[in-house]
Amino acid sequence: MITEKQPAMTHKLRVFGLIWFGQLVSIVGSGLTGFALGVWVYENTGSVTQLALISFFFTLPGIVLAPVAGALVDRWDRRWVMILTDSGAALSTLAIWLLLRVGQLEIWHIYIANTFSAVCITFQQLAYSAATTLLVPKKQFGRASGVIQLGPAMAQIITPALAGAFMVTIGIPGIVLIDFATFVFALLILFVVRIPKPKVTAAGREAKGTFLHEATYGWAYIKARPGLLGLTFLSAAMNFAMGIVLVLIVPLVLSFTDASVLGVVQSIAGGGMLLGALAMSVWGGPSRRINGVLSTMLLRGIILFLGGLQPSAFLIATVAFVFMFNMQITIGCIQAIWQSKVAPDVQGRVFAARQMVSWASSPLAYLVAGPLADNVFEPLLAINGPLAGSIGQIVGTGPGRGIGLLFIVIGILVVLITMGSYLYPRLRFVEDELPDTIGDDVSGA
Repeated sequence: MITEKQPAMTHKLRVFGLIWFGQLVSIVGSGLTGFALGVWVYENTGSVTQLALISFFFTLPGIVLAPVAGALVDRWDRRWVMILTDSGAALSTLAIWLLLRVGQLEIWHIYIANTFSAVCITFQQLAYSAATTLLVPKKQFGRASGVIQLGPAMAQIITPALAGAFMVTIGIPGIVLIDFATFVFALLILFVVRIPKPKVTAAGREAKGTFLHEATYGWAYIKARPGLLGLTFLSAAMNFAMGIVLVLIVPLVLSFTDASVLGVVQSIAGGGMLLGALAMSVWGGPSRRINGVLSTMLLRGIILFLGGLQPSAFLIATVAFVFMFNMQITIGCIQAIWQSKVAPDVQGRVFAARQMVSWASSPLAYLVAGPLADNVFEPLLAINGPLAGSIGQIVGTGPGRGIGLLFIVIGILVVLITMGSYLYPRLRFVEDELPDTIGDDVSGA
């Protein structure tokens, strides 16, 4: 029997699909520009530090401005937040194109543009996550998260080869102009769809007050719920391990093979990311999502341990594939828990506070990974190093073996953190102790 709610929900799912497709096209366009500008910076400076600063300026605003962005996202219409922020990012891209056309582009222009784009994306992602809750049935949150993750996964596979081909044919200005066109496409979709407003809840009424109160309410909401607080710090630990891996996978592979093999390994990792997102979009995750989080984190710790044992391209490629596949399941389950347990009209603030804490560990990982590898672990397993006669007999000695040992240590730490998380009842029973804050229809009249 078809109920009155079914046509309305079908319409909402169509709206979600349209928005998702527009954002997918935009993500691919932005990936093309990111690749092309990275090449431009390195070719013009020859500096790895200058290249790394692009990522720094793109990451920092999302951490610093998250509480402010969350409060404003909950105050404003979420569709218009996405429209305005996509427009801002598009204008930033257009400015880069104009500077390229007149031959006046400087490195500091890219830093400023990246910072401005990062501010826009911080608002846009929070609005996108909160809007998804209003458009998708709660039973499908896991699948929706998988579908959203397909965008970055597809971009990681498509954009390097596509951008490389475009750089030969249309050049960097042409690539940046394509990126601008993808923003326009996403904006056109946002202009023709409608996103319902969330119903007012008790949490929403409690969050009302001064702007400072609204900006800090998200963290207060999390602290009052130990299960969500534990999940936040677990995500921070996950991001720290992920940051270490992303920084050190390149020198680890290049320590025993060449750049062509590294490219294959990275492509295989991208394939794992794509298939993991696809699996999550079809499956939706286990019925007890916290079990999905903890079991996939445990597996990730084990495969990191295995990845550090031997300098084998086949082993590293297998580990990279399983790691990225596994990561998509973890992210999907975590997102579904948050969407189910946080009142829709305060999700902007709560998701922002969660993002600020969990993302802060990534820059820390970027900062410590190099010094740990160069100054601690690599010397330990150098030829005739302090551990050459003991651990070196198992994992080997020489260049890259210290990084392998660091992978082993990180893997062991991830396993221990996962086991400790399972032993913490508030986190293990977060889905039982916290009621779902939404029904099947979370939108207002």
